[in-house]
Amino acid sequence: MTQLTEKKCVPCEGGVPALSRAECEALMPQLAHGWTLAPDARRIERAFGFKDFYRTMSFVNAVAHVASIEDHHPDLEVGYDYCRVRYSTHAISGLSENDFICAAKIDRIDR
Repeated sequence: MTQLTEKKCVPCEGGVPALSRAECEALMPQLAHGWTLAPDARRIERAFGFKDFYRTMSFVNAVAHVASIEDHHPDLEVGYDYCRVRYSTHAISGLSENDFICAAKIDRIDR
C-alpha cells in the first residue's frame, strides 16, 4: 500500500461517490493521533495547539502551502494559540482520498 504522504491529490469535480464509513475507517490509522472521523463520516478534523500566535500563524501558512500544492483546501478555525483543521470534499458532500492525503501531509509539518 502506498503511504498517503507519497500520493498526490486528483481533481474532484463530483460525479463520484464519497468514501464509505468502512473506507474512511481503513484510512484513519494512516493519520496521526488526534484526527477524528465525524459521526456521519462526511468529514475529518483535528485541533492543533501552539505556544503563541506566531507559531499558530506559521502552521496556518504551512497548511495553506500544502493546500495550494495539492489544490485541495481545508476549512480552518484559527485563534491565538490553536488551529482546527477540517477536511471534506464539498463536490461530493463527503470524504475522498484527497482529504486523507492532505491530512497526512499536514501531520508532517514541524510544530
